[in-house]
Amino acid sequence: MMTPEQLMAAQKANIDTLFGLTGKAFEGMEKLVELNLQVTKAAMGEMADTSKAMMSVKDAQELMTLQAGMLQPAAEKAAAYARHLYDIASATNADLAKIVEAQTSDAQKKVMAMVDAQVKNAPAGTENVVALVKSAVAAANNAYETVHKASKQAADLMEANFQAATTTAVKATQSATKSTRRAA
Repeated sequence: MMTPEQLMAAQKANIDTLFGLTGKAFEGMEKLVELNLQVTKAAMGEMADTSKAMMSVKDAQELMTLQAGMLQPAAEKAAAYARHLYDIASATNADLAKIVEAQTSDAQKKVMAMVDAQVKNAPAGTENVVALVKSAVAAANNAYETVHKASKQAADLMEANFQAATTTAVKATQSATKSTRRAA
């Protein structure tokens, strides 16, 4: 059984963890809001410049050339924005994962310590039950490690796919822009 002091320490640790997770989540949200404000400010300036350029167009040929010149930078900006969003989400997720991993590791150690303490006080003839409990705890720890490794591999694969998709999209836009300019 847990003593009142141990119970209070556990509660304090849980509250600290909660506030740590909340703090990291807010940091991610702050970065997201800051990014969106920067993008909005830049977009407003670009819209003003584009409007002025559109007003000075004298014929359809010039309009086509102007539009073709805007296509590639717009795609590159969209790809950069998506990359920033992904970086923010990835960094926030990594921070949260570190906190959860530390808590999980601590919980595993406490469970093993509790099992060991109970084993010392176990009556004679319960060796099989003790071995079964230890085996179950070890299996649970192994399962957690396997899931953790699989999650990490999935995140790495997503990162690689995101990079490939972004590169492909930018190259396709560059190719389309060149084709449009030649046609204009």
